[in-house]
Amino acid sequence: MQKIIGLLLIPVMALAIVSPAAWGNVKIDARTASVILDTLDVEMSRRGVYLSRREACIDSLTSIVGSCRDRVDPMTLSYIMELGDLYSGYLTDSALVNYSRGEALALDFGDRDMAMKFKLKRIAGLPLVGLGTKAVNEYEEIPVDSLEPALRMAALEAGRQLYSYQSSFFINYPDEYKYWLDKSIEQQRILLELLPVTSDRYLLNQGEYFFLTGHPSEAKAVLLELLDRVPHDTNVAARASSILGRIAESRGNADEQLYYLARSAVSDIKSATREVVSLQELGMALYDRHEITKAYEYLDVAMHYAVDCNASMRMLQTSEALPVIADAHREVLAENRRWLYIAIGFMALLMVALVVALFKLRAEMRMMKELQHVLAGANHIKEMYMSQFLNLCTIYMNKLNQFCKIAARKISTGHTDELYKMTKSGKFVEEQSQEFYDTFDWAFLHIYPTFVDEVNGLMRSDAQIVLKEGELLNTDLRILAFMRLGVEESTRIAQVLNYSVHTIYAYRNRLKNRAVDRDNFERDVMMIGHIA
Repeated sequence: MQKIIGLLLIPVMALAIVSPAAWGNVKIDARTASVILDTLDVEMSRRGVYLSRREACIDSLTSIVGSCRDRVDPMTLSYIMELGDLYSGYLTDSALVNYSRGEALALDFGDRDMAMKFKLKRIAGLPLVGLGTKAVNEYEEIPVDSLEPALRMAALEAGRQLYSYQSSFFINYPDEYKYWLDKSIEQQRILLELLPVTSDRYLLNQGEYFFLTGHPSEAKAVLLELLDRVPHDTNVAARASSILGRIAESRGNADEQLYYLARSAVSDIKSATREVVSLQELGMALYDRHEITKAYEYLDVAMHYAVDCNASMRMLQTSEALPVIADAHREVLAENRRWLYIAIGFMALLMVALVVALFKLRAEMRMMKELQHVLAGANHIKEMYMSQFLNLCTIYMNKLNQFCKIAARKISTGHTDELYKMTKSGKFVEEQSQEFYDTFDWAFLHIYPTFVDEVNGLMRSDAQIVLKEGELLNTDLRILAFMRLGVEESTRIAQVLNYSVHTIYAYRNRLKNRAVDRDNFERDVMMIGHIA
């Protein structure tokens, strides 16, 4: 039952293959490159999902291989080969262990062809863990030309990969680099003579061969055709895209380089491959464009992948570039921190300004409220003043009516002498004037309740106005009261108070002489009760 479950799970090793799209028809510009970089960022955030999926496949197949421990047959060897392939590019040590185990079991079983397949895959992976010389020695002992066609193609593919890895170790030594690269190209040339021309392997190797031998246009055409027919999340798609990125770099097309390197990285991540080169190259390309943060992020992921995969060759390649970009990234972070501090300082100043503005606004609102209160009081005083004015007018109209009735009665009864005596004595006028004074004094002091005190504040200490018992205002204060109400002409004041103009002048001069500030006395009186 467990074996059946394992067989059902093996197809899952395709890792969510999706339908290919016509990448060759994509118009590549800065916007297209930006979009695919955004796609890469999304896929990188999901890389844990893809790795878990591959780990589940490995666990399932490991369980199946474990159940076959007591026997060796072609099916068991096939499981071990598939398990090694699952580990390849994911955990190099485990891949090599499974290839070595499979080789030994195949030899014990007597299947020399299967043992050779295991050996070739083990040799191809040895340079990744720093055993390139050992791999070369073992490979060159194999009689490649005498192998049957299928094994010979596998051997040539292993040799191409082996020598390509070796050349990567000598990237800074031109002669050594060219020596190993030429050997890789020669292996690939022979391999192309054997591969079926319609196969994906043929197109991939042909495209790479065209590029390495100086035919980038032909290489690009072949690789774009390949990308249109293979799933995006495969090693083939990753390799083809990586080569297209190198072609774009050789032509100085930076946007196209970024596009295809990002495509290659997406394929690697979706296939849960940790032995990658595209992220390293993409990080360096972005560094050259001064996109330091993204460059550092991609190289950091590439380094973690290389460490997790135990691919010492990739660790070495990444570690050469990472320190330079890490220093640049630290400078970017420091610059960002400086700007952050500036922004914080600016925000602090804004906060202080806001607090000051709030306090000022609150003070103004409080002043506005107080002013509204004063204005409400002023309105109340005005209403009271109008009420008292109407009341005073009413009293005088009533008094005038009463006097007219008395006069009419005296005349009709022939008592004109009495009427003459009444008017000549002035007693009637005095009575009416006193009633007017009482009403006026009461109304005025309701409007200006502190008037007497404030007038005395304008006087010298030895010239204070002292009221008699029961008095509200005296003649001095009434003259000043009329002035405060805007009746400044002495003639009008004299008429109201029933005095001569000369008398009013005398009172006003005497009051000025008693003032602290004689010249500004009348102006100061006008400011009593003034609302600012």
